[in-house]
Amino acid sequence: MLDAIKRLISGKPDGPDWRAVSEWARENKMAFKRVREEEGFVIDGGMDSKPWRLEWGSPQRPYIEGHELRLRMELGLPPNLQVLLLSQPLRETLERQTFERFTESTQTVIDGATPEEMRWLAMFAKVTFAASKAVRMRFGLVGNTPQVAASWVEGALARQLEDASGNLLAQEPPFVLMLLRGRVYLRMQLADPDLAAVRQAVGLFEVAVLQAVRVAGGVGAGEGAASGWPSTSSTAWQTQLGPDDPKDSSRH
Repeated sequence: MLDAIKRLISGKPDGPDWRAVSEWARENKMAFKRVREEEGFVIDGGMDSKPWRLEWGSPQRPYIEGHELRLRMELGLPPNLQVLLLSQPLRETLERQTFERFTESTQTVIDGATPEEMRWLAMFAKVTFAASKAVRMRFGLVGNTPQVAASWVEGALARQLEDASGNLLAQEPPFVLMLLRGRVYLRMQLADPDLAAVRQAVGLFEVAVLQAVRVAGGVGAGEGAASGWPSTSSTAWQTQLGPDDPKDSSRH
C-alpha cells in the first residue's frame, strides 16, 4: 500500500512502463490493456476492419524462454492450408527433440498432443523458396502444399524477413510464422517489448497476412476461400504490399 502511494505521489506508473507502446496503440486506434498481475499486455488491432490480437507475456511454447510475443489473426483461409516458417536454430532444435522423442521412448506414432511445429517438421518435406541467400540461410519452411508455401514467403514477406534479420531477429531468437486452421500466427521470444520491437513485429505480421490473403486467392478459388476479404487485386491491398480478456482461452 505504501509503495502504491509513493508511486502515486511521484507520478511513476503502477507496474512496468509500457507508456510508449500504449500511446502508439492509442494513436493508431488500437486497444491496449495490461494483463492481471502485470504479467504482460494485450493489443487489439486490425486490418481492413478485420481484427488481430497481439499478446506479450508468459510463453505458451516450451521452446520459448522468458517472455513471448505472439500475434494471431482469423482470416478464413482454406482450413487444410498448413505452412510453417521458423528460424533456423529453432528448426534444428525441434528436429533434434522430435528425433529424440521418438527414438528414446516407446512412442511410435506422432499424436495430437505433439505441437504442430514438431509434427509438421516430421510430416512435411523442406520447401525451397526464392529469396536472398541471407533469408534462405536463416529460415526454414515446410508445408503440406510446397508450391503454396513457397509462394507465401516469396516476394514481400521474404523482403520483410530480410529487413527484420538486421534488427528484430538479428540475434535469431526462436521465431515462428504459421498458417493454421484458417489463421495466421506469429510467435517469437522477446525479452523487452519496446516500441521499436512491437512495431517491427506488427509490420512483419501484417505483411504475412497480406501474403496469406494473396495465396489463398489461388488455393481457395473454389471451396474454402478467404471469404469476406477484398480481392487481392484491389488497390488497397496492392498499396499495402508495395511494389514489390487477456487470458483468452480461445488462443492457440
